[in-house]
Amino acid sequence: MLSKKEKIAYGLGDTASNIIFQTVMLFLTFFYTDIFGISPAVVGTLFLVVRIVDAVTDPLMGALADRTQSRFGQYRPYLLYLALPFGLISVLAFTTPDLSPQGKVWYAFITYTLLMLAYTAINIPYSALGGALTADPSERVSVQSYRFVFGMLGGLLVTACTLPLVSWFGQGDQAKGYQLTIAAMSVLGVVLFVLCFLGTRERVAVPAAQQLTLKSSLQALWQNEAWRILSVAALVLLTGMVLRNTLAIYYVKYYLQQDDFVTTFMTIGMLGNILGCACAQFVAARVDKVNAYITLQLIAALLCAVSFWVPPDQLWLATFMHFAWSFFLQMATPMLWAKMADVVDYGQWKNGIRITGLVYSSVVFFIKLGLAVGGAVAGWLLAWYQYQPGIVQAAETQYGILLCFTLLPAVGSVLVALIMSRYPLTQQRVQQIAQDLNSQQAKA
Repeated sequence: MLSKKEKIAYGLGDTASNIIFQTVMLFLTFFYTDIFGISPAVVGTLFLVVRIVDAVTDPLMGALADRTQSRFGQYRPYLLYLALPFGLISVLAFTTPDLSPQGKVWYAFITYTLLMLAYTAINIPYSALGGALTADPSERVSVQSYRFVFGMLGGLLVTACTLPLVSWFGQGDQAKGYQLTIAAMSVLGVVLFVLCFLGTRERVAVPAAQQLTLKSSLQALWQNEAWRILSVAALVLLTGMVLRNTLAIYYVKYYLQQDDFVTTFMTIGMLGNILGCACAQFVAARVDKVNAYITLQLIAALLCAVSFWVPPDQLWLATFMHFAWSFFLQMATPMLWAKMADVVDYGQWKNGIRITGLVYSSVVFFIKLGLAVGGAVAGWLLAWYQYQPGIVQAAETQYGILLCFTLLPAVGSVLVALIMSRYPLTQQRVQQIAQDLNSQQAKA
């Protein structure tokens, strides 16, 4: 069994990642539309176009990590060497230069592309590291629970501190405030990545005889039906989740009309995320992970849909519904990531090929594609409902924000549940595969 100290060290890496991931998901659209000065439609297109780059870089990064051999291991070196570049690029992405409107669009495209490349280069090895810490299927849920509790603590830092720090650093200049706020958070992120590197150790190695080309790796990946189902589920899940989280600030500010309540609303939601992640191991130890995951998605869909009928004068009811949605949806998240390690084992059991980095990178690609699609759809829908920043919104615009914040994400969770109903790796089968692999290693 892994020590709590090592699980915490691994979790600190996701604290660092979530400082940027949650900032992008919760604030970047608002930053671009209301601070930077780009139209919502352009923002939506920006998010989607950058994913084309990720379509190439994600699997390449995973394949590169699988082939890395160093005295620090396969995946850990990237945490050490890329932490500082990732922090610097994060600051550039939230910097507002004095450029023409067209120049700002180009600057946003370039810096956001660089940010996603840096995120790919450090986060994919970090994610794959979770599958290399232990071969015990039950321990994997525990590792991922620690990861996401600490990851959501990073999100809590973002939701609780971003807007107050922007106000404090900016002193009326929000552009300066965002830049300095991200700079401060990036320094913390660099330190946490280094602590993650120092506190973890890789134990599950690639088979010594395995020599793969990129083509054979991709063929093995495609033959893994569990991977295909998990990837589609990840895409749909993140599309709905990001759509809701992106519009949270608009929902509170323009539908509930409580501008001063934005930080409180999102912080309470993040507390729901943390508590949900903390409960994941308890649930997974007692119920099959697949059945638990499907049930949690359906509960989240119900809560999200019911929120549509919460009137704008019921502020605390709306906040409670957001907390409950966050709690049940994020309880499922560690189970999803534990399944990625199961998929790696299944591929090795099925065809003798272990491609940890490629499995994680490809699923992360679909996660980031969902991040892009959700952000893009949010921007396009804001434009469709004629959103204008900084003014009292028309009734049609308010209705559009409400619809997109509640019913559309609910549909996404229902679709995820339907997709995962076809997932083949039950808990019993996963345990049998792990036993078979351990027996093979013992004989070797």
